[in-house]
Amino acid sequence: MVKIMGGTLLLPIVVSIVVPIVGGFLLAADSFRRHFRLPEYDSDGELPEFEKDRLEIHTYVGTMLLYSAAMTLFCCFGEREGEPFRMLTLGERLSIEFAVDSVSVLFVCITTLIWVLVAVYAFAYMNHEGEQRRFFGFYLMLYGVLVALDLSANLVTMYLCYELMTLVSMVLVLHNGSREAIMAALKYLFYSLCGAYLGLFGIFYLNRYCVDLDFSGGSRLDMELLAGHEGTLLVVVFLMIIGFGAKAGMFPLHGWLPAAHPVAPSPASAALSGIIVKSGVLATIRVVYYIVGADFLRGTWVQTAWMSLTLVTVFMGSLLAFREPVIKKRFAYSTVSQVSYILFGLSLLQEQAFTGSLLHTVFHALIKCGLFLSAGVFLVVCNKSRVEELAGIGRKMPVMLWCYTIFALALVGIPPTSGFVSKWQLAAGALDAGVGFFGWFGPLVLLVSALLTAGYLLPVTMRGFFPGENDRCREVSKKEPPLLMLIPLLVLAALALLLGVFPGGLTDICRQLASSVF
Repeated sequence: MVKIMGGTLLLPIVVSIVVPIVGGFLLAADSFRRHFRLPEYDSDGELPEFEKDRLEIHTYVGTMLLYSAAMTLFCCFGEREGEPFRMLTLGERLSIEFAVDSVSVLFVCITTLIWVLVAVYAFAYMNHEGEQRRFFGFYLMLYGVLVALDLSANLVTMYLCYELMTLVSMVLVLHNGSREAIMAALKYLFYSLCGAYLGLFGIFYLNRYCVDLDFSGGSRLDMELLAGHEGTLLVVVFLMIIGFGAKAGMFPLHGWLPAAHPVAPSPASAALSGIIVKSGVLATIRVVYYIVGADFLRGTWVQTAWMSLTLVTVFMGSLLAFREPVIKKRFAYSTVSQVSYILFGLSLLQEQAFTGSLLHTVFHALIKCGLFLSAGVFLVVCNKSRVEELAGIGRKMPVMLWCYTIFALALVGIPPTSGFVSKWQLAAGALDAGVGFFGWFGPLVLLVSALLTAGYLLPVTMRGFFPGENDRCREVSKKEPPLLMLIPLLVLAALALLLGVFPGGLTDICRQLASSVF
């Protein structure tokens, strides 16, 4: 029997989720309708004015996104004490339910900020890619799905939103319709579904041995029912970590990232690398800390294997990025490495490391989004896609390259940028976690990765400002990117710097969140 229920969160949650999904669907449907319709010419035999159509799309998308974002933030900060909204009850133990807690607020806020800034950038960038109605339609839908994922109140709801997110975001990957884009999208779909099915298997098993599957804090395991099955549950939890780690780019299911990013439009790459990969982080947090409980895994072979996989991914991703000449693919390998910083902090099952993971989740979203938007400028404005082609770019667009430099320094972790704050917390947490060999080996791997990060990011700055005789950008006439592309970069660069100079407020928030979890 299906029951429809509600709570005080009903209106803001419904609006923040449904409005962008419905609005995006209508825009995407109109795109497909126009695609299969014969073009209409005006009285002079010309196609309709492109600028007018583009203005209508931007106005529509901007209005829908800002309204949805406002309702989402109201849902997070204006109704924090309200009852959860239960949309459907599917039997005795399964329900589709949404609620607001500290973790969901953190993820919703960073998602909303990135989504608005990338949309502003995309208003200019997508003139180059075309098919704006389809892109922005699925972009709006994806925002609604991500809000639903972040606000999920139980494991079943989260899984359904997780799968829907994969299907919607796949369309952004194959946007240009080339054979390479289609194959990359299929690879993304294959890896994501394989990982999600491991998660689904775990949900079936946990449903048998948990009091419920709600994210209400603390372990939901029924220890009386579980007695004698602890070993099997450890295997199941490890498979879930591997499965949800696929979206986060953790080895061995990381291969979709370097395939998908180079072919997707740069705004889509920014969304994938800044936000979509964090859905794997969120799912891991929910399973480990809200369903199973950190105490159940602490000191087990699962924790050891998890820490090992994250450190392998950190080093491997940095090394592959160092060797990669194509700039968007280099950033994709960098994401593989940097998101595993977050997963390493989570695997330590220690409060300060958990704080560092939350901080790095925020900082990496800002920094990597900025890097991919920078790559979009290099590609569209300068027609440069390889690192060696950017020599001399600083003479043509110094503001743009300074933004890139701030992102690079922050990702390396050079003080006083934001990346230093999160990596300090991660290293300190590892040393204090009582995990033996990994307590010192983990920070060592992070340090080596930071050196490799400097090796694959900072040469762009050095050659960009000081090309010598190897100036590859003499033919570039544009001095700076269009204002709509430059403003988001300036905002992201300012945040990447200021959150490092003044980290106290955000650090306190993450520390309080970690304290509530532990």
